[in-house]
Amino acid sequence: MTHSPFATRITRCPIPFEVEPANEIDTLFADQPSDIRAVLSGAAGCAPYLKGLMEKQADWLRDALSRAPEDAIATVLADLSPFADKDSALRTSLRIAKQRIALLAGLADLAGVFTLEDVTGALTDLADMATNTAMQFQVAQEIRRGKLPGMTEDHIATAGGMVAMAMGKMGAFELNYSSDIDLIMLFDDSKFEGADFHDARASHIRATRKMSAMLSELTADGYVFRTDLRLRPDPAVTPVCVSMEAAERYYESLGRTWERAAHIKARPCGGDIAAGEAYLTRLRPFIWRKHLDFAAIQDAHDMRLRIREHKGLYGDITLPSHDMKLGRGGIREIEFFTQTRQIIAGGRDEDLRVRGTVDGLAALADKGWIPTDVAGTLTDHYRFHREVEHRVQMMRDAQTHKLPSTDEGFDRLARMMGEGDTEALKARIHDALSEVHTVTESFFAPDGSAADTRELDETEAEIVRRWESYPCLRSARAVEIFNRLKPDLLARLAEAPRPHDALIHFDGFLSRLPAGVQLFSLFEANPTLVDLIIDIAATAPALAAYLGHNAQVLDAVIGGGFFEDWPGAEALQAQLEDRLQDWPDYEARLDGTRRWMKEWHFRVGVHLLRGLITARESGTQYSDLADAVIRAIWPVVVENFAAKHGDPPGAGAAIIGMGSLGARSLTATSDLDLIVIYDPQGEEMSDGRRPLATRTYYARLTQAFLTALSAPMAEGRLYEVDMRLRPSGRQGPVATSIDSFRAYQRDEAWTWEHLALTRARVVTGPDSVARAYDAARAEVMAFDRYPAKVVADVIDMRGRIAEAKTGGGALDAKLGVGHLQDVELVAQAAALLSHDTARDPAAQIEQGVALGWFTPAQGQAMADSHDLMWRLQAVSKLLSDDPLDLDALGKGGQDLLMRETGAESEAALVKELETRARAAARAIDEVLASPPN
Repeated sequence: MTHSPFATRITRCPIPFEVEPANEIDTLFADQPSDIRAVLSGAAGCAPYLKGLMEKQADWLRDALSRAPEDAIATVLADLSPFADKDSALRTSLRIAKQRIALLAGLADLAGVFTLEDVTGALTDLADMATNTAMQFQVAQEIRRGKLPGMTEDHIATAGGMVAMAMGKMGAFELNYSSDIDLIMLFDDSKFEGADFHDARASHIRATRKMSAMLSELTADGYVFRTDLRLRPDPAVTPVCVSMEAAERYYESLGRTWERAAHIKARPCGGDIAAGEAYLTRLRPFIWRKHLDFAAIQDAHDMRLRIREHKGLYGDITLPSHDMKLGRGGIREIEFFTQTRQIIAGGRDEDLRVRGTVDGLAALADKGWIPTDVAGTLTDHYRFHREVEHRVQMMRDAQTHKLPSTDEGFDRLARMMGEGDTEALKARIHDALSEVHTVTESFFAPDGSAADTRELDETEAEIVRRWESYPCLRSARAVEIFNRLKPDLLARLAEAPRPHDALIHFDGFLSRLPAGVQLFSLFEANPTLVDLIIDIAATAPALAAYLGHNAQVLDAVIGGGFFEDWPGAEALQAQLEDRLQDWPDYEARLDGTRRWMKEWHFRVGVHLLRGLITARESGTQYSDLADAVIRAIWPVVVENFAAKHGDPPGAGAAIIGMGSLGARSLTATSDLDLIVIYDPQGEEMSDGRRPLATRTYYARLTQAFLTALSAPMAEGRLYEVDMRLRPSGRQGPVATSIDSFRAYQRDEAWTWEHLALTRARVVTGPDSVARAYDAARAEVMAFDRYPAKVVADVIDMRGRIAEAKTGGGALDAKLGVGHLQDVELVAQAAALLSHDTARDPAAQIEQGVALGWFTPAQGQAMADSHDLMWRLQAVSKLLSDDPLDLDALGKGGQDLLMRETGAESEAALVKELETRARAAARAIDEVLASPPN
């Protein structure tokens, strides 16, 4: 009989298991050559799973065995199509493809036809094709239903901008027979704008869930692959499909060593492959650090110890039930050994950036990072370990890595390994495990404990000793939980850029906590929160102090949306208004609003601290939050006041935002500049139980509103409020009628008051009052003015400011020639003279250029200085409300400052600030010397 291509390549036949020969398989394939029948019968006798597949796929297998196995597998994959008529049809075809490829790969593996890489490659090719096919099918359904904006059937091939990133063994083409597939699902947010982004995000999330179910669900035909999506950024709070921008922000700010190591093997395997490759290119600085990263050794060792402790895998090697993956001397130790060395040196040496474990060992040996004999030893043992792992999985048709627990099981394993002597196989396995452990353990810290952390000096030791006296540790339960946390806390504090400073700031946080049991339990259940606290303590003392008084805001971190995209002012307002309905009385509403606002305020600060948003974005978000609070709480204050004094006389009142609020550029510590304008429409009194004269009514209503915002309550205060920009300043009434406002601005206001109006905007209030105010403001803006007079007044104000407030040098963002206040003064003058309603300084500077007063170069000099100074101000106010001191910031704060300003060093930052301030001051002097016509 002529041998098939499969038969001619057989190098090893399994010894049939004597107790349970598979004669029926021998009969079923009686037409096959004897050596193939031996493989089939032996495999069926040793692995009932394979026997069942042979019986199910007998007709297909006969044809497949007549060809080279690579060709048979390629045909199976080529037959998969995302254009199946129905979901059920595609599910069936995917599962049948899995049966066929797993069967043929298993037989080729047992017979020695396939190498380890052939087996894992075939299984991974199937996973790639199944993932891509399922993705395309589900995205096609979304497109046909009109749920994916801007996408047509032409975009199905690239899954509408979605990409599956294969991680772990799948990424490295190392899948075993029972592997889960680890995927990170992303979509290219650059393809969608505005509201389309949110619709696209929802569509991709639906498609991902359905794709995962299509692959994972168990049907009569089995399953394709169990799909694990938990390697995505912060899986507890992020959806199953994440935008690329959000993922990049997460890794740049929160990514840890294990996530860097996981990305060594990452590759796009389905959907928009080009977008996936571009994403990985952008992520390179996160994965591969420029410096030699020896800190990764400790991280990897700690991870090994945590896995061992969690799985109970300490102790000597005893073969029964030993875990070939996670146990001592197992596969994971070889992987950690390889990946840790790649992480350490891969930033400097691109040749080390390979995905496979065997390839990684070879590259490390070739570049001299490990001895050649060590690479050879670990490579041999890795191949052997994986072969044992595969046989164990075949025996049980289970996702297991554990050796048999019985003598019969070891006999069966030996036969599947082509070994007639069971004891010889046991000795080989034991020796391999022992040698792997010996080789890899010497690289890490001694077994059983992490490497020593920095020793505490006497002052630091005293700080730690006094923790026992803090209110948060007054209960035995709190002490018990905290004592479990303390070693890890101290270790993480020791790893901070400035350990001593981090310890002091953490001590400040701890000392302010009123209680500890719930918070410490939260830390224990959510270790990422500990990372967050340490990061804050090491970087932003002001935020740490705030957190100590308001630890409840941490609830928001695990509330499900802490790291999602910013919702915007309207959504925030709607959410707060819903909450206000749930709180029972006025005081509860004010306190509840404080709690709600602080959670969102904390979120903005953390996002800026972690690099998830820029300083400019934080200014918008802080302003959105203030707008939402004012718009939601103002009606509550009015309702409460009206219950006693009647409804507001006339048309009501509007709240006008001035200064930074008006320009929508608040920082972490900004107060709110407000004025209140009302329209009495001729009414002289309110009509409540205790009526008030209209002027008195609005004055007291305004005072009630100020109290609602700024009075200290159980949850603190909402905002500090400044009303000095109202007509007549401190001497004027706190609320002004629209007619009085108009007359004052026309007849009495100083130039500086008109300048302040350039940034004013209505935050909330009745439409008729808002329109009346906007009309009055527009009238003021349209006044015919003598430019020389305006400029003379600006020069006078500059002089007075310089006399009254001495700037703090280059690092004082606000004060000083060419700094924020100086530029804004001239920008407001440009807006005033242009009769334009632009409110933010950048737009006002553009108006100065359009007016012909500023040359483009002068405008650019002022805009450049203002932009850098504002980013400096935003970051410094997050880190501390004290004058900026680079040395006092610590390295974490300095790094944040450098990141947001784009400076390479402290000296470079100071130099750039001075350079831009000089250029802006020179431009200001020039434009003030030449008023516009």
